[in-house]
Amino acid sequence: MVDVSSKQKTLRNAKAQAEVAVNQQTLELVKAGLIKKGDVFTVAQLAGIMGAKQTGHLIPLCHPIMLDQVNVKIGLDEDGKRILITSEVSAFEKTGVEMEALMAVSIAALTIYDMIKAVQKNAVINNIHLIEKKGGKSGDFHYEQEH
Repeated sequence: MVDVSSKQKTLRNAKAQAEVAVNQQTLELVKAGLIKKGDVFTVAQLAGIMGAKQTGHLIPLCHPIMLDQVNVKIGLDEDGKRILITSEVSAFEKTGVEMEALMAVSIAALTIYDMIKAVQKNAVINNIHLIEKKGGKSGDFHYEQEH
């Protein structure tokens, strides 16, 4: 692991995003709350929060840190036939929370796939990426898609 013992604790924030591409039938079932395993949004939101809290145990060389906030939001993009997932994570720590934000959206996306696989096995998890991070020695980062 990287030695962070000499670093000062500062407020660290990170936002991440992921999406699950689905067909129209799956979109309608999720929207109507008719997925047999239950409420896709609530279960995936909880899974994302739990995943963020386990990051230091699952990613080699990642510091276990005390998170102050994990917020996972899930919504539908009906035109694009996607389930959109965003996370916001913050902590007053010596190291950043980018991995925790990425873990939150990844675990939420995997949970959504698990919940819908009975009706659509070819759903695709896409576009997992860091949107922004604030704080720390390396400064702020804002995602800009390359064209």
